[in-house]
Amino acid sequence: MKQYIRLSLAEREEISRELAAGGRLRVIARQLGRAPSTVGREWRRAERTRSTYRATRGQHVARRSAQRPRKLLTHPHLQAYVHAQLTQRWSPEQIARRLKAEYPDDPTMRVSHETIYTYLYVLPRGALKRELLRAIRHRRKHRRVRRGSPERRGTIPAMLSIAERPAEVADRTVPGHWEGDLIVGRRNASALGTLVERTTRTTLLVPLRAKDATSVRQAFAWEMRTLPQQMVRSLTYDQGKEMAEHALFTHETRIQVYFAHPHSPWERGTNENTNGLIRQFFPKGTDFSRVSRRQIKHVQTLLNARPRKGLNWRTPSEAFHNVPVALGT
Repeated sequence: MKQYIRLSLAEREEISRELAAGGRLRVIARQLGRAPSTVGREWRRAERTRSTYRATRGQHVARRSAQRPRKLLTHPHLQAYVHAQLTQRWSPEQIARRLKAEYPDDPTMRVSHETIYTYLYVLPRGALKRELLRAIRHRRKHRRVRRGSPERRGTIPAMLSIAERPAEVADRTVPGHWEGDLIVGRRNASALGTLVERTTRTTLLVPLRAKDATSVRQAFAWEMRTLPQQMVRSLTYDQGKEMAEHALFTHETRIQVYFAHPHSPWERGTNENTNGLIRQFFPKGTDFSRVSRRQIKHVQTLLNARPRKGLNWRTPSEAFHNVPVALGT
């Protein structure tokens, strides 16, 4: 693969002249023997209109961008910290925020999330770069509309609507209210249960033998019995048929189940966002029947040890064990 060479000052001067004359980006790129995206990126990065783009300004911006990750390249302790947290699937923003909390009096242990991203992409090709880039969370795509036989929603008896939940659930003032879902595995043959507490973002990953209503009820009940009583008040779920035995679940656990409206994932936004994080570890196509309970619980531990923006960069584990602090955020 041909190595990319940065634009020179002479090339930037040519871009400046052609833009001032009303030249089109594709024509300019062809004259320079460059890709149109290279010229377009140069124009946008300078944050100037066509009439005011200047070559010297573009050169300065490019040089500053190239130098940005130098701190990470020259500070081994900072670099080791960033590498360690990236391999734990922390985002660059989580790392940057956590550095401030853990090293409040050490200015050498400071780095912005933009610098971390830049550093990753200027690393030379090799195993380290591949490993660190794999750890970066991809943007979660919209769910595809399910094809095939209709789901026939509304067949779950005695459902309580999300509209009937107490106000304390919506404003997160009281902990113990959970959101639940299934992450379906390869060819819809296996699944993983996910439970997320709304106030502390604590996540429970629930291994499942099967995804029928009885298996899900038993597995969810087993997991939630391990929690302190004050931390299990309600569960909000979508109208999936795996929660058809919700009445029996409530009888066994004293946890009231509320159902979101059909096709309204934003009503369980905490759970939906967490499912996106979980997909970093268990991508689409995972066969959960081949994933051990130990592996699943290891991922659960990693998720609960990640700092969260919604918790002022504390971790769910910290918030869970210090609920009064969590309620103040």
